[in-house]
Amino acid sequence: MLKRFNLPACPVETALMMMGDRWKVLIVRNLLTGTKRFGELKKGLDGISQKVLTDHLRIMEENGLVNRKIYAEVPPKVEYSLTPLGQSLKPIHDAMWKWGEQFQKKAKTIKN
Repeated sequence: MLKRFNLPACPVETALMMMGDRWKVLIVRNLLTGTKRFGELKKGLDGISQKVLTDHLRIMEENGLVNRKIYAEVPPKVEYSLTPLGQSLKPIHDAMWKWGEQFQKKAKTIKN
C-alpha cells in the first residue's frame, strides 16, 4: 500500500524523499536483477545491519517500491521484489551508474 505523504513542491525533493538514502538505492540496485530473499539482500549490501535492512524494506514496501511475498513454510520463506513503481527507478539507477563510472575514470587520472 502506498503511504500518504505531504509531498514537497519540488519534484527532486520528492525523489530524494523516496530514495535519498544510500541503503535504499543499493537495495533497488540488488532487486533490479530479480527477486531476492532477505539473506541474499543482506549478503549483497556490505555493512548493513539486519535491523537497518528490515526497516528500509518495510518503509520501501509501505511506499509502494517493494513487494514482500511470504510463503507458508517452516521456516518461513520471504522474497522481495520491486513493484512496477520500484522498477521505474531503473533509469535513475542507470544514470547514477554511468556518472559513477565517469567519475571513477576521472579520479584515476587525477591521482596519477
